[in-house]
Amino acid sequence: MLIYPAIDLIEGRCVRLTHGDFDAVTRYGDPLDQIAAFADAGATWVHVVDLDGARAGRPMQLALLARLARGGLSLQCGGGVRARADAAAVLDAGAGRVVVGSSAVRRPEAVRSWIGDFGSARVCCAFDVRAGADGFEVAVDGWRAGSGHGLDAVLGLYPPGTLTHALVTDISRDGALGGPNAALIAEIVRTRPDLSVQASGGVAALADLAALRATGAAAAIVGKALYEKRFTLEDALAG
Repeated sequence: MLIYPAIDLIEGRCVRLTHGDFDAVTRYGDPLDQIAAFADAGATWVHVVDLDGARAGRPMQLALLARLARGGLSLQCGGGVRARADAAAVLDAGAGRVVVGSSAVRRPEAVRSWIGDFGSARVCCAFDVRAGADGFEVAVDGWRAGSGHGLDAVLGLYPPGTLTHALVTDISRDGALGGPNAALIAEIVRTRPDLSVQASGGVAALADLAALRATGAAAAIVGKALYEKRFTLEDALAG
């Protein structure tokens, strides 16, 4: 299972949110220093989220992204990618893969065409979910709104062969250090073996990564646990 250490950006600084709440921000420092530390620890990929872009509905930190891309690691980047031109700009800035969220739910036909244009290895669809009475609803607009669509229905918009990378975040666990939703990830892996599923939200201990490996997840995003020094990236990568 690949480990993606995470860098979330607001106004050019590393931050973490709790439950996706922009009013619950913890600031951690310089992203250039952070990506260098991740490289020194042995990371090969880094997951970067432009939170300013997520709020604005368009990428806002492309110049910084280009500087991060020169750090020698492969970058998976998202935040505010609503149009093909946005996806192209992120990739042109040096990202190895662009993450598409709201548009993957609202404009699946367009996003499938972007996947065809850029290649399935270079596009990841992010499905951020909240539990409700009828299962997991996919959120949009930087997690601020519900889409009205369940996760199963949204995944069904991408039949086998149309999507490779799917990032699933349980918003209720994101930044809370309460453990990941391994049961949800295991169910997606079981029902959609064609997808390389990335798990996000809640990782707090090395045991959580072991639980995610057991689900068959292709990757896990690790953020706050690293910044809060719950474990080292070296230890996470060694697992």
